Amino acid sequence: MAKSPDNPAAFRPRGLGSDVALPVLIDHEPAAPAASGPATLPISETFFSLQGEGKLTGVPSYFVRVSGCNLRCTWCDTPYASWTPMGTQRTLDEILGELRSRPTVRHAVLTGGEPMLFPALAPLTHRLRDMGIHITIETAGTIHRDLACDLMSISPKLANSTPAADDPRDHSGVWRQRHESRRINIAVLASLLRDYRDHQLKFVVSDASHLAEIEALLQRLPPVAPDAVLLMPEGVTTPSPRHVAWIVDACVQRGWRFCTRLHIHLFGNTRGT
Repeated sequence: MAKSPDNPAAFRPRGLGSDVALPVLIDHEPAAPAASGPATLPISETFFSLQGEGKLTGVPSYFVRVSGCNLRCTWCDTPYASWTPMGTQRTLDEILGELRSRPTVRHAVLTGGEPMLFPALAPLTHRLRDMGIHITIETAGTIHRDLACDLMSISPKLANSTPAADDPRDHSGVWRQRHESRRINIAVLASLLRDYRDHQLKFVVSDASHLAEIEALLQRLPPVAPDAVLLMPEGVTTPSPRHVAWIVDACVQRGWRFCTRLHIHLFGNTRGT
């Protein structure tokens, strides 16, 4: 959904201006909510926009970004949902009520952070399915859950994602170690690919050396159709043609897809887009 100068409030994502700090070191699955209380999720933001990445680029969608992640990518472009999780607990009724306010939007994108961390994700997906909503889940592919999903969008983290030893956000080096040990889980990736037949693998790349790493990973997984493998240039600005020429060549040679970031082209590196 494009920003409107006549109605800027219509584009403003929920969750900005009232966020509270959430626990930073999420090291395990959160406990399920008490049976007597409504199911909730820690939400960083929700908003209506256009899907900016992958097979459904350009499709009007409702985004639900959970706050909390079991990884710490050095180049993470949503640090408010990972490195320093911020947000509020919201009930599933609140989330679904907001979606119902825009009946023309029939796609939901559940993203993060890492949405698969949270048990309440499953009932949210089933309620979205009951509403006839197409569901995309964006995950790093380190956790498996049984849930309703129409497009499993998996972004396995390559070695370029691991924080450097001198990263100022990780003085102790704890997250460097955790991230490196968790970023690839072959068993989980394989089960996600088998259980969710409509899927895509998105890889963030910054130089040609990453191609061999991707090809080696694909060899360890169940067969993935070439057009379900997407290469996305690292960065939070629109890359110049000379910076992506090698990615274009790699895609042409292998039958893979180039993955743009439409929201960066339209809005820049702006939260809630």
